[in-house]
Amino acid sequence: MLDTPSLKDWRPADWPVAEDWRALVDAFWLKPEGLRLAQFLAQRLDAGAKVFPAQPLRALELTPLSQVKVVILGQDPYHGPGQAQGLAFSVAPGLRVAPSLRNIFKELQRDLGLEPPASGSLLRWATQGVLLLNTCLSVEQAQPGGHAGRGWEVLTDEIVRAVERQDAPVVFLLWGAHAQKKRALLAKSDAAGRVLLANHPSPLSASRGPAPFIGCGHFGQTNQWLQRAGRGAIAW
Repeated sequence: MLDTPSLKDWRPADWPVAEDWRALVDAFWLKPEGLRLAQFLAQRLDAGAKVFPAQPLRALELTPLSQVKVVILGQDPYHGPGQAQGLAFSVAPGLRVAPSLRNIFKELQRDLGLEPPASGSLLRWATQGVLLLNTCLSVEQAQPGGHAGRGWEVLTDEIVRAVERQDAPVVFLLWGAHAQKKRALLAKSDAAGRVLLANHPSPLSASRGPAPFIGCGHFGQTNQWLQRAGRGAIAW
């Protein structure tokens, strides 16, 4: 959480990322899209906006490029104080599990028989090679989608392309329309059947057609793929 941060607190060059992500991230901030995004963020903070999360690139810190086994794409961070961790769908420990995450845990129980955990933090997934990436990496309090189209999508496209270029096979879980816009970047993985699609796990869409999230079986399918590839299953 950022408690009314000042401009000096928003320094993208200082955000920690794993070493093998560093060149990609640094190059982005020098591009026109990165410069415009940094200017936009600075202006919003200068205007007193509360922007979440405190570490927008935390997924890149916890999951090095060389260790990515699974990519889960969300939309944008939670917009309530203290919720967002910089990991898609993850909620900070001690806070109520968000509705979309409750449905994720519900599908895990249906698919693999796993009891819902007490904490909504998905840090344990990130440290196993699950890149929990939103398509847009910042948001303002009570303004869902407010930072969409400001440049983050250019960076997250580049992140997805970098993962797709890896030699080791990776499974991509694209939940909802925003995530599925990235499918065009995944020709190699898509052709191999490693791109799994479903509705967003939000209560508004999780049980609706044409591809309900509840019942998708993505967690079991992902582990089957990883085991066949000799990469080891995720301990969901």
